[in-house]
Amino acid sequence: MLSRKGLPDDYLLTRLAEDVLQPKFKAVQRKARFVDKNGTCNVAHTNIREQGRFLQDVFTTLVDLKWLHTLVIFTMSFLCSWFLFGMIWWLIAFAHGDLDKQSEDFVPCVTDIRSFSSAFLFSIEVQVTIGFGGRMITEECVSAIVILLVQNIVGLVINAIMLGCIFMKTAQAKRRAETLIFSKHAVVGFRNGKLCFMVRIGDLRKSMIISAAVRMQVVRKTTTSEGEVVPLDQIDIQMDNPIGTNGIFLVSPLIICHVIDKNSPLYEMSAADLQNEDIEVIVVLEGVVETTGITTQARTSYLSEEILWGRRFVSTVSEEDGIYAVDYSKFGNTAKAPTPTCSAKQLEERGGLEMFRRQELAQAKGSVRRRRVKQPSVSQEEEKTHATGQTTNLVS
Repeated sequence: MLSRKGLPDDYLLTRLAEDVLQPKFKAVQRKARFVDKNGTCNVAHTNIREQGRFLQDVFTTLVDLKWLHTLVIFTMSFLCSWFLFGMIWWLIAFAHGDLDKQSEDFVPCVTDIRSFSSAFLFSIEVQVTIGFGGRMITEECVSAIVILLVQNIVGLVINAIMLGCIFMKTAQAKRRAETLIFSKHAVVGFRNGKLCFMVRIGDLRKSMIISAAVRMQVVRKTTTSEGEVVPLDQIDIQMDNPIGTNGIFLVSPLIICHVIDKNSPLYEMSAADLQNEDIEVIVVLEGVVETTGITTQARTSYLSEEILWGRRFVSTVSEEDGIYAVDYSKFGNTAKAPTPTCSAKQLEERGGLEMFRRQELAQAKGSVRRRRVKQPSVSQEEEKTHATGQTTNLVS
């Protein structure tokens, strides 16, 4: 198992790995993000008229509520049931005459109920099965036996719903996603001879994500051929999986690649076009938590200014004392990589990667030649100095 060491002291266990060495970009006024960097969806649902639909799925509604609201409902559900059945027990005792002074041979429905307070305490004892022994039901009243059965069933239902709700809130899958991290920036560069869009993902826990899979989408404003404006057009983009299967083995940080080819929405974008385009690339990581078996999902997004052109991610894995160590301080670090600033379409029209390398080599040779012309060699300078000295001697 890879050791998860090397985390700096100020490292935050969030889904973002900060890269302090990256160049800073000037803030530009943009539209709102569709998905925030921490994975929350920036969508507000307004003017919902059929609010009753939420009550048809009470359990999911309770789980989606905030913790304060859930705890208030949890407490009030028990208090209200105790109060309601306490009132019913008091009415039974009042109707049977148990509250009045009776003779010694009188058999009450419930013993030792003298007021509403004693009826309320008996309701609590019945529902939570405490049984202090001072108050108990008798065979005198059939209605009391029926109410006893009903209160036990209602108490079990409330316990099941409330405890299940609390358990689901504490074991929500999004809590596990807090230790699934993404690089702060995405990069565009060559990999295996292809122009690729790349992001890095990692898992801070030793417990694995089973059947992990990653998918990407480009969200941007488009216009159809009929003139319809789609403000949030979601376009799926294919990925070049690093291990060649549908799932990924997320033990160490992985670089997820999208090859920018003819089917890619980034095919016609150059480095300059990317900075001017109002696009958002969403990355979604899904998998099953090994310890709980619950499916979890982590999300993030990259705006155009968060995509670095002509860079690559540096390595974070090293071998130390027979084990592989992951240095998460380098998780989001990038290095420069020779990459043309033109789009993938223009690069293909100009001959591809080989032509770019030839041009780069020719430029490198030309720069070396210019340096040689501008900077004469030491022997030439000595010859000129010697010739000047001889001329001076002849004149003298």
